Amino acid sequence: MVLRILLLTGWLLAGVGGWVYHLSAGQEQTALDDVERHIKAAEAAAAGDDYEAAVEAYAEALKALPSGRTAEGRKIRLEKAKAQMLAHQLPEAHADLKGLVDELTADAGADPKLVAEARSALANSQYYVTWLMRLEGLGAEEWEPEIEAARQAYKLLAEDAERRGDEPAAKKHREDLESAIRLARMELAELQGLPLPSQ
Repeated sequence: MVLRILLLTGWLLAGVGGWVYHLSAGQEQTALDDVERHIKAAEAAAAGDDYEAAVEAYAEALKALPSGRTAEGRKIRLEKAKAQMLAHQLPEAHADLKGLVDELTADAGADPKLVAEARSALANSQYYVTWLMRLEGLGAEEWEPEIEAARQAYKLLAEDAERRGDEPAAKKHREDLESAIRLARMELAELQGLPLPSQ
């Protein structure tokens, strides 16, 4: 009789424990599984050059992400912005990257690698925005701040890569810096004769 009561009590407690887990950690794990599923879908879409689908999948991953997961959210936001640039959503990507970089630079505990990657993506978006602004015939007072910000970011990234001893990254950022300087100095007629740069 005592054994039966102990077994019945244990069985009931196990059910209650399972329910409590489901309501707390279990739901968060389910949400994280959804996030992972959306990220894999986004990566697969990007690998197949379907950048619009990638943007949508990253947006779904952000919606599914449990609150308080700031670092993961920032990584997803960065990947989404990169996909947006490739999906011809440059204005949206540009605005998202500005906000993300501001947020990261204000956070002393932010991952330095993520900060550098976000700065690089923002500089790239500033470069492409400048190119388009110039083709649209906007005045230098409108496009110069964008290309100057890109130039400064590329210079900072190159110097940082050199300090870390990452010569391939430093070389790439120096090349990007040279491209930004050329874009600023190029005559409009010369620019109009060139194909749009690949994002």
